[in-house]
Amino acid sequence: MATESDRKVKIAQVVTRMDWGGAPDIVRILCEALESSYEVKLIIGPSEHLTEKTRLFLDKFKDNVIIVPHLKRDINPLWDFLALVKLFLLFKKEKFDIVHTHTAKAGFLGRIASWLAGIPRIIYMPHGHVFYGYFSLLMSKVAITVERFVAYITDKVMVLTELEKRDLIAFKVTTPDKIIVINSGLELENYREPVVDVQRKKDELQIEEDISVVGVIGRLEPVKGHEYFIEAARMVIEELPKVKFLIVGDGSLRNDLESQCEELGVLDKFIFTGWKEDVSSILPMLDILVLPSVNEAVGRILIEAGACGVPVVATNVGGVPEIVRDNETGILVPPRSPEDLTRAIIDLLNSEDKRQQMSIAAEKWIDDRFSAHRMVEEVSNSYDVLVESEKS
Repeated sequence: MATESDRKVKIAQVVTRMDWGGAPDIVRILCEALESSYEVKLIIGPSEHLTEKTRLFLDKFKDNVIIVPHLKRDINPLWDFLALVKLFLLFKKEKFDIVHTHTAKAGFLGRIASWLAGIPRIIYMPHGHVFYGYFSLLMSKVAITVERFVAYITDKVMVLTELEKRDLIAFKVTTPDKIIVINSGLELENYREPVVDVQRKKDELQIEEDISVVGVIGRLEPVKGHEYFIEAARMVIEELPKVKFLIVGDGSLRNDLESQCEELGVLDKFIFTGWKEDVSSILPMLDILVLPSVNEAVGRILIEAGACGVPVVATNVGGVPEIVRDNETGILVPPRSPEDLTRAIIDLLNSEDKRQQMSIAAEKWIDDRFSAHRMVEEVSNSYDVLVESEKS
């Protein structure tokens, strides 16, 4: 999009890191798709655990990448101040038309630096919030207060779910006119067959052909609810012994979860794969994907599962119901309930027809609502509206 002076609108995408996860993936998609229409710069902190796809992108995009060494996710007053100063000086020099910040830390520092530097339009995309279910009551109140403060200098807040919008309004963080709901977008073509030889993948993990596979993919952290999945698996095995359970991912709870499996006598039924770069190579071998989270802002893995036609059992929390249509593309259950997880898993494992129907429905639902093309188009339209409003 060109301005009246026939130059491209200059946009900064700001995020703390480009490691594995939903937010970095969305940032990458936006940068790649928007660079033909806008002048796009990517401003990031140090990133250690890059996927091959992200590494290739950063190498290709390197002339437009600016690294701010002290822009990190962890709270550190000195580092945060240094990052703020660096961002301020950078914004003053580059004179961006729009600064689009992503996630809490980059959103806070990036918006303040943008305001101080006189950036005309400031956008914030939280990629989920931490108002409840993550921290103590005190820390949650601090997070809400901080968000209210910087919302005054924010032109638009782009959220990924209707729930996120309702929460921002309910907690009086910002006003409805500032909020834009844009569904998380996925490069669907990367999840279409042929992607992986399922039997070869099962052979690699020493899973026999006639064994059903039920898996969880995500960080091994308390909020993800893996302990309830393991307890449910114990009960599933009592009725359906020909099942293997995959736990894909890594995190602080790995040793605890392995110990839980051992204590319940089901360790031989579990495979802990560790972190996997490309989940599209894992998803097709699953008969069911389970998301047992006690809180979940978006659940991007659910979109990936739907794109692969994998039926899901997920907890009815956060933005999950906006992705999983209960008894149509998957089954929703209450959080912290191994019994409900067990019933849903057994129900799907016992009915291949039901799984197939859900697979077809899930692919269509995801195609209609969660494509990268649609997401980019909606973000681009929002940019154009902001630029035009600045002119008038």
